[in-house]
Amino acid sequence: MAATTLTGDKATCARSLALMATGTVEEMAEVYRADATNREAKDEPEATRGTGPEATHATALWLREAYSDLHWEVHDAVQEGELVVLHTTMSGRQTGPFTVYDEDAAVKVVFPPRGRSFAVTQTHWFRMREGLIAEHWANRDDQGQGEQLGWTPPSPVYLVQMLLARRRARATEAAAPHR
Repeated sequence: MAATTLTGDKATCARSLALMATGTVEEMAEVYRADATNREAKDEPEATRGTGPEATHATALWLREAYSDLHWEVHDAVQEGELVVLHTTMSGRQTGPFTVYDEDAAVKVVFPPRGRSFAVTQTHWFRMREGLIAEHWANRDDQGQGEQLGWTPPSPVYLVQMLLARRRARATEAAAPHR
């Protein structure tokens, strides 16, 4: 299903995924409410944990840091009242470190890049208000993505690379001005 065949709220939601790969804050403001919440931000950097287009754009930048050639193919779109659901495949190539954060937004795990490509099924859920996205959450195949990228199961060498990458990320975090 091409996103161009979608209309209304479904098209807005599909556009929001396309903007994750290339969009600006200004473009995010065209699809997200100022008080929009991303329930998935709990494992993301601190800047993503706020609300609105700025936080959503921070999520996009976080993903772009790790993955090039990001793309979401929309297979199905369903709407029931204010709820829109998109069944998608996310694809890309890991060209940078992927960092996971803990509940305090501190670096938890870093997966160094291996240059591998991936394609995984995801379902994105959006709550709409007045034609804009008010809330987002997702179901993702993180296990499949980890296997395709060589994170799971990790080799002993990759485990050491992960530990060194986490040490570098924490040192960078400690040297940054405090929040």
